[in-house]
Amino acid sequence: QVQLVESGGGLVQAGGSLRLSCAASGRTFSDYAMGWYRQAPGKDREFVAAVGWTRSSTYYADSVKGRFTISGENAKNSVYLQMNNLRPEDTAVYYCVISNRRVAPVSTLASGNWGQGTQVTVSS
Repeated sequence: QVQLVESGGGLVQAGGSLRLSCAASGRTFSDYAMGWYRQAPGKDREFVAAVGWTRSSTYYADSVKGRFTISGENAKNSVYLQMNNLRPEDTAVYYCVISNRRVAPVSTLASGNWGQGTQVTVSS
């Protein structure tokens, strides 16, 4: 059974940084796309960033480009999200997601396995 455990969320002032981590277990994830979504209060869940199964391609929402960096570490079955220059509008619950299809594109993420989420709050 696939399990995803996120960590690293918290409260930070605008302009600050946080690093989210997601540790996966249950199977090998080296051939699976991984990524992050977020959901702010009263809003729909939205895509934040993803890394392809080769770990050489990354994708970002326009709202976080240049501020967030995603990376995957196959040896640790983990994916990370470095968030810099945080803004109050980045406040949300952040979810780690892993595709359930091997060597599949990042478009398969949303139908994959989801973590429980970690809260990120950015104060102004």
